[in-house]
Amino acid sequence: MQYLHTMVRVTNVEESLRFYCEGLGLEEVRRSENEKGRFTLIFLRAPGDAGGEVELTYNWDPETYSGGRNFGHLAYRVEDIYKLCQHLSDMGVTINRPPRDGHMAFVRSPDGISVELIQAGDALAPQEPWASMENTGSW
Repeated sequence: MQYLHTMVRVTNVEESLRFYCEGLGLEEVRRSENEKGRFTLIFLRAPGDAGGEVELTYNWDPETYSGGRNFGHLAYRVEDIYKLCQHLSDMGVTINRPPRDGHMAFVRSPDGISVELIQAGDALAPQEPWASMENTGSW
């Protein structure tokens, strides 16, 4: 058995790629458009990771998606959780659960998909502004 991907539906391809690629640092590995089914599939992967991918599914006909959290969350191990959270914050992304402990944080994609960030190796020493930052919204 081999893990292949996690699929999330998106409502705006540009906003989603900005979040996943510019924000989280994932790279697009392939894309396919299905005119008959009226959808686009975009597969993303962390650089250097030969493992599972994130499949962004964009349905061309407008739909309303609710409960993005009901499937759980995506999780990524990161080299410097503070640096990545600052980068995402600078992009206007809300840090829903800040990395107060230097180990874990949660953010949400433009479509409400919860993404967990976990510090590689040992937790980093607590650092401001993260150490005293409160949770925002749900994660």
